[in-house]
Amino acid sequence: MLSIQGRHALAKLMLPFFIVLAVGLIMLGLTRRPVVDTVRMRVADGLAPAYRLISAPQTAFMRLRQSVTGLADIAGENARLRDENQKLRRWYDVAVALANENAQLKASLHWIPDDAPNFVSGHALRDAGGLYGRSILLAVGEGHDIVPGDVALDASGLLGRVTEIGARTVRILMINDDASRIPVMLSASRGNAIMAGDGSPYPRLIYYAQDNRPVEGERIVTGEQPAPEGRDHGAFAGMPGGLVVGTVHYLRPGSPVVVPEASLDHPDIIRVFSYSNADHAGPDAPGRVRLMSPLPVAPELPFIPFQKPMKGQG
Repeated sequence: MLSIQGRHALAKLMLPFFIVLAVGLIMLGLTRRPVVDTVRMRVADGLAPAYRLISAPQTAFMRLRQSVTGLADIAGENARLRDENQKLRRWYDVAVALANENAQLKASLHWIPDDAPNFVSGHALRDAGGLYGRSILLAVGEGHDIVPGDVALDASGLLGRVTEIGARTVRILMINDDASRIPVMLSASRGNAIMAGDGSPYPRLIYYAQDNRPVEGERIVTGEQPAPEGRDHGAFAGMPGGLVVGTVHYLRPGSPVVVPEASLDHPDIIRVFSYSNADHAGPDAPGRVRLMSPLPVAPELPFIPFQKPMKGQG
């Protein structure tokens, strides 16, 4: 047991010790960035079961509350489901007719579909660490083939992109983080813009044409983002266009923001799609226009100057 004087001396040394330790960790992170990132992801892999155990009571409580709420209004829910069922039956007939027509048109055009991207599903784990303010850990298990830059979506829309990879978990940068910049396209005005996160639930829209401003309530999808030059397509590959992002809303005049379709506050099941290996060119097939080879050029004849016949010659 330490004496009272020893305890006082130890208490006085703790603050300088932690200050020196913090400065040392910061310097280590600046000088040995890859090593620190690897150690952090290994710690996250080790703590993944603990995160899952901690979030289990909250998840169970949320499901119980949803069940109780549903039982309290079961009569109204049944009536609503009957109406929706009738509407779905009518739309089912329309969908079948359109599918048959679409199949006939594809057969006539010899259309070749694009390859479907691969995806991995996982549970979101709460994690306050990492380099970003708005990021989550995703438990995907061992043997995954996820690479940095893959796209993360939930059942409604775009959530973010993969930034770090571990053995059993990956870190996803959310679209509302300060470091997130994603090119988007406005569906109604057909304009282009950049969706920039600022830490709030609603990312901002910047760099849009002043003569083609976003319209309140119009839908926003991702724009085509080419892969950076000099990098492998497996790392930070270009984001595909047409992914659902959200809708435009004006918090105040001249400041459009995006209301995301995805659940940024409470994500649960997340799918990570890999678009880097998708082949969108398609093989040659009847119906595709082939480039014609250029016509052969006729050889040039030697130039023979005209000679006027002399008098007395035929």
